[in-house]
Amino acid sequence: MNERVFNKNIERLRNPERKERLEIDRVVDLIFTNKSIHSVLDIGTGSGLFAEAFFNKNVAVTGIDLNPEMIEASKSYLPDCKFYISKAERIPFGNKLFDIAFFGLVFHEVDDYLKALSEAQRVATLEVFILEWNYKIEELGPPIEHRINPDFIKQLANELGFKSFEIITLKHLALYKLTV
Repeated sequence: MNERVFNKNIERLRNPERKERLEIDRVVDLIFTNKSIHSVLDIGTGSGLFAEAFFNKNVAVTGIDLNPEMIEASKSYLPDCKFYISKAERIPFGNKLFDIAFFGLVFHEVDDYLKALSEAQRVATLEVFILEWNYKIEELGPPIEHRINPDFIKQLANELGFKSFEIITLKHLALYKLTV
């Protein structure tokens, strides 16, 4: 099993303190600022925390995760959304099917960063967002060797030809906005 994949108690993902640290409402508001969004692909949806916030904005939400237990948890919280077992590197949907593709604290877990970002770019029409841990040693979150340097994400975005790259600094995390 990939040591970077979250495989602990799913309910821990919905812990109130964790939800507060994730700044879910702020992240979603930033994603929805100044644009009309009708569909979101939540890549690595986990227990569906961000999928739920997107759904509450009245958009069609589809989530993928490679952990079947996460998919079942997401379905139990959001029966009106679609969830599928899938790797980020092989998104099972056609080109330009979603307005937004979103990685919520999962990009550091993928096996092939370039392929995963390329797949997100392929299915998104507007933007790809990557929410990640700050690249520094902290008490919370994964160890530094599992965190991603912002320069590396920018390099990937440039290599794939994204039109723009922006880092939005949050209290505990960083939100990367890549325009398709």
